[in-house]
Amino acid sequence: TDEIMQQEIRPLVAVDIIEQLHRQFAILSGGRGKDGAPIITFPEFSGFSEIPDEDFLNVVTYLTSIPSLEAASIGFIIIIDRRRDKWSAVKASLTRIAGAFPGNLQLVFVLRPSRFIQRTIADIGIKLYRDDFKMKVPIIMLNSVSDLHGYIDKSQLTRELGGTLEYGHSQWIHHRTAIENFAMTVKTIAQMLQTFGTDLAETELPNDVQCTEELLSAHADHHSKLKDELKLAVKQGATLLTCIREPVTRSANSKLSPDELENVATVERLLAQLDETEKAFDQFWTKHHLKLEQCLQLRHFEHDFREVKLTLDNLMEAQAGFADIGDSVTRVEHLLREQKQLEEKGQEPLEKAQSLALHGEQLIQNNHYAVDSIRPKCVELRRICDDFTNETKKKYDILGKSLELHKQLDKASQWCEAGIYLLASQAVDKCQSQEGAETALVEIEKFLVTAKEHQLSNPKEFYNQFDMILTPEIKANAQRILQKLDDVQEMFDKRQVSLKKLAAKQTRPVQPVAPHPESSPKRASPKITRPAGVVTTYFHFKCVLLFIQIEVMHEASQGGSSRVLVMSESDENLSTRRSHIINELIETERVYVEELQSIIEGYASEMDNPSLVHLIPSALQNKKEILFGNLPEIYEFHNRQIFLKEIENCIENPDLLARCFLKRKEDLQIYEKYCQNKPRSEALWRQCGDSIFFQECQRKLDHKLSLDAYLLKPVQRITKYQLLLKAIIIFSFYQEMLKCSKNSEGTAELEEALATVLDIIKSVNDSMHQIAITGYEGDVGELGKLLMQGSFNVWTDHKKGHNKVKDLARFKPMQRHLFLYTKMLLFCKKREENTDGHEKSASYSFKNSLKMSTVGITENVKGDNKKFEIWYNGREEVYIIQASSVELKNTWISEIRKVLTGQLEACR
Repeated sequence: TDEIMQQEIRPLVAVDIIEQLHRQFAILSGGRGKDGAPIITFPEFSGFSEIPDEDFLNVVTYLTSIPSLEAASIGFIIIIDRRRDKWSAVKASLTRIAGAFPGNLQLVFVLRPSRFIQRTIADIGIKLYRDDFKMKVPIIMLNSVSDLHGYIDKSQLTRELGGTLEYGHSQWIHHRTAIENFAMTVKTIAQMLQTFGTDLAETELPNDVQCTEELLSAHADHHSKLKDELKLAVKQGATLLTCIREPVTRSANSKLSPDELENVATVERLLAQLDETEKAFDQFWTKHHLKLEQCLQLRHFEHDFREVKLTLDNLMEAQAGFADIGDSVTRVEHLLREQKQLEEKGQEPLEKAQSLALHGEQLIQNNHYAVDSIRPKCVELRRICDDFTNETKKKYDILGKSLELHKQLDKASQWCEAGIYLLASQAVDKCQSQEGAETALVEIEKFLVTAKEHQLSNPKEFYNQFDMILTPEIKANAQRILQKLDDVQEMFDKRQVSLKKLAAKQTRPVQPVAPHPESSPKRASPKITRPAGVVTTYFHFKCVLLFIQIEVMHEASQGGSSRVLVMSESDENLSTRRSHIINELIETERVYVEELQSIIEGYASEMDNPSLVHLIPSALQNKKEILFGNLPEIYEFHNRQIFLKEIENCIENPDLLARCFLKRKEDLQIYEKYCQNKPRSEALWRQCGDSIFFQECQRKLDHKLSLDAYLLKPVQRITKYQLLLKAIIIFSFYQEMLKCSKNSEGTAELEEALATVLDIIKSVNDSMHQIAITGYEGDVGELGKLLMQGSFNVWTDHKKGHNKVKDLARFKPMQRHLFLYTKMLLFCKKREENTDGHEKSASYSFKNSLKMSTVGITENVKGDNKKFEIWYNGREEVYIIQASSVELKNTWISEIRKVLTGQLEACR
């Protein structure tokens, strides 16, 4: 069988000549000669001479191929049984066998015809024709089977030849067919395994997860099918082995013939070959499957690495974008919060990176084949994590130093402001006496001691200490503050010199001289003059006080970057500084317009961009107007065609500035609508602010700040106007005072413009409270203009109420927020709620309302000058209202009286 499997040309098998074998003209019974030679028997067959040569040759060739090479090499014993035939049949058989037998012959036994005449003819014929047969082996003519027993043992002969050997031709054919089929199955499986192994060895490993998973699944399925084939073949071989051994199993006295023993050996050898093939295949598959699994692990690792690397790169890019170190305490604190948010945002990616690096190291420890690919990636992940951590620590260190610097700068600036206020508050007339001068000196000395407490004895130290982290802008700001310190110190030095002279000797104070009653209020009398020193000192004192107030507000808006000190009383210097503020107004207006344009084009318009629609979160769909409000309307108002252009025209003529604001008073009301929408916009931003869409827009615009910071610009801008207008008013007023001018028309227009802006800010603030009213069933828009709003303590007194309730109400006030409209007064309860961890948002729950057409007011309530009464329906209901201050009370009473007076005039 081994030789058959190794041959390329397919040999004869039983199934090919099954019909010829069934004719049984030649059999291989399994018997052996005394020396082990295989016996082939030609039983009596009437049509032997009619068998075609090809059929005869195929059967004989097949039978000689069955015994082992060792048995076949001894030579075959031929038994020709012609006892019932004629000499002619004997002669024909010998002739055909001599001419066509393919194997080695040892002996030829012929059972001659049993009839006397045919036997005699056979004896004569064999003597005459022996040489014609051309056989090199003896031909022994036997008269009976008894003679045959003398040459071959009975146990090796079938019953037809007087022996005891059990032989069934059909069973023999069945066994031969089964053995050959099994051999072919083993060969086919071996070839399939070899082909599959070759395919596995030549398979290129995929480069992505999906293809690797598909390849692994396909190979596993194929492997499973081949294993099933192997199991089936082993089962087939075991069944065949059982069938061959059946006689021995059935009877202990039975013995297998040598041919059957060879069949058993053949099947066992094939089973052993299957087992060896399966072991070799399993060993190869284990290695290949491990490599495929490692390949899949590698592809997953590479896929996760790319995702984590992209996230870390974005994180590092975002961190690199935090190059700003801040120009004020507020800004630095904001940057620290942003840095903290970035650090918190980076925790998850960093943990993923560390986990992935650990996973990679585990793959390396498990002897992964791609160590050279995995190890550099692990090193890269850990490097980026370390870089981010180190860079974060460095950022914190730099921002910490920046915060400390700005706090010291603010402290120095506040010290200067306090010093200016101290100098301005020292009345000149009181300092003319020795006692007054000494008191002023003591105040100055005490104040100068605080410079040491604030570590300002050497101001340049806190600048040089932080020289390495300062930008040119912050350096310039620090230099301005240091110069301011020097200037204030110089002012104190000069004041000390003057006061020491006054304290050294008594001087006569300068007395103010009042103008004569007949003097014209608009034109000074030529005979009467004011002492110039007194007038100048008084105006200087008032303006410095006013300037300190605006200076503080102006510094707050600039973060400490535009601080100015009025050190000189020169008209030219004051005019220049006023021009600087106007230029600042114009320049910031241009920047503001550009920022509005970038928001609209870079964010609002991009929401309609088809290429970015898939990045917009579902919660933001069709909500552009909520997020941006009426920002496009504000932009159209401020662009170069309207407000900005009008302000730019004021460069040559600053006096026109106030008219710009007065002319556009109604247009500026658009800010009220924007601010009313701001809470809804902020709520939407908190919900969608982290989306990829906004990050992509911010990247394209190269903005350092996110969109929410830019959406706050309109609110900041309307507030900025009032600060800049106040600063311009102060310089204009101071300039007029120094000239002793009474022409204040320009200042009056500026003050009217400031009042306009303040009124807009108040309306915005009031409307922000108004939109938070809940529970009012009517339309607040029908209540008229909102005049005032604020929180008060309120007591109620109802004549029809129960006495205990009435008494209790007098001692237990209610906290109510009042909204005063031209037609109605609303009482609400203020509630504060946290929204998603953000700042508290106030809402006002409606409790009660009074029609202004039916109320009365009592200004003073006995025992408390902060209280006033509002009564309703002929004092059936009385509300005692307590304000937080007398000024607030008077303001409300004034507004209420205006409403009541207006209603009375309307009735008349």
